[in-house]
Amino acid sequence: MTLYQRDERTLSKLQKLRFFPLAVTGGNGSYLTNEDGRRLLDFSASWGAVSLGHGHTAIREAIDRALAKQAGASTLSAANEPAVRLGEALLERTPGGGDRRVWLGHSGSDANETVARAVVAATGRPRIISFAGAYHGGTAGSMAISAHGVQKHAERASGLHVIPYPDPYRPYGDDPTGGRIVAELEIAFREECPPDQVAALFIEPIMSDGGLIVPPAGFMKRLTDLCRSHGILIVSDEVKVGMGRSGRFNCIEHEEVQPDFYVLGKGLGGGLPLSAVIGPTRVMDFATSFSMQTLHGNAVCASAGLAVLEAIESEDLMKNAAKVGAELQLGLRGLAQRHELIGDVRGRGLAVGVELVTERRSRAPAAKQTAKLVYRAFELGLVLYYVGASSNVLEMTPPLNLTAGEAAEAVSILDRALTDVGEGRIPDDIAAGFEGW
Repeated sequence: MTLYQRDERTLSKLQKLRFFPLAVTGGNGSYLTNEDGRRLLDFSASWGAVSLGHGHTAIREAIDRALAKQAGASTLSAANEPAVRLGEALLERTPGGGDRRVWLGHSGSDANETVARAVVAATGRPRIISFAGAYHGGTAGSMAISAHGVQKHAERASGLHVIPYPDPYRPYGDDPTGGRIVAELEIAFREECPPDQVAALFIEPIMSDGGLIVPPAGFMKRLTDLCRSHGILIVSDEVKVGMGRSGRFNCIEHEEVQPDFYVLGKGLGGGLPLSAVIGPTRVMDFATSFSMQTLHGNAVCASAGLAVLEAIESEDLMKNAAKVGAELQLGLRGLAQRHELIGDVRGRGLAVGVELVTERRSRAPAAKQTAKLVYRAFELGLVLYYVGASSNVLEMTPPLNLTAGEAAEAVSILDRALTDVGEGRIPDDIAAGFEGW
């Protein structure tokens, strides 16, 4: 029996999102080792979590040191130095005015839930604004403020107000600037969503699971300026696109917006469970015992987070993400000239999306072809997944230390996979049994 078959017989489907029968037995750098011994170029990095690649020396050494002299297992009822140092480092790397504090957790889900609960409780304002297509996590509280189609089963917060995300490729109301969205929110403030009842606006500086959408220039500033004029707090969900992935430490820095809260996760732990919220003390310290789990702030994960931060700086990984990401997008745009399936290529740094369409004029989503493409890419040696409201956007979030050669290798594999799918060589049922996103 294979490892994948054992997984199917043993582990709950509730926690799975599978696209092909990937069964990992090891990894090194930007590559995974599959159970059949094949070496696969990892262009997902576990949805961006393995930010420094697999088996990075700095993370291994940091974990070894922390375990050799383990400072408890929590920051719940005792201070430990790695957690404090991590908090200090994050305060230094996230611009903000006034007195601020850091909360440490396990994932982007628990971090976003903490902010959502805290801003409502601390301000007394019961409502939150988020974007259609937004995915802020998988806990009850984080799903309550999300509006992604895969979470139709989830109960939404009673005061949630959802607005469209501006997509330059598919402009809302035929307005590629996003101005109509801001105008409609102004109307909503007057008619159905009184702004003095809104605690916070949750934004994604790049909409990730909603389709790797980069907003039009100036939109986020116009939107946040409107919200700030009513005393509404701004939360930037940096979980997937922060930590240097966009070419800047915080992706929101591309928008000339300074949020009140930064939410970090995934890449912060370099593959270990770690998240963080950085925000104003008046909210972050308004109560004790409000959002806590026993292992929050444990010294081992905090040490891994410190190693990630130090590597991003010492290895100049933000510059690498910007440079290699630009080369990757250039290669992908070259593919678009040869493959009609590619409708749009977009992204910042090493957060890149490729939208697939059945026909470029109509821009009809090519969901079936996308599922076949990622499966064929896996067969050819490339791991990547798809996202988006129509399940037709290839998401690329490889390690931040990806090389130009590895980017070129991925483009070459995609070229072959696109050819095979476009010429009808891939069976329609190849991805049967893999529900995908």
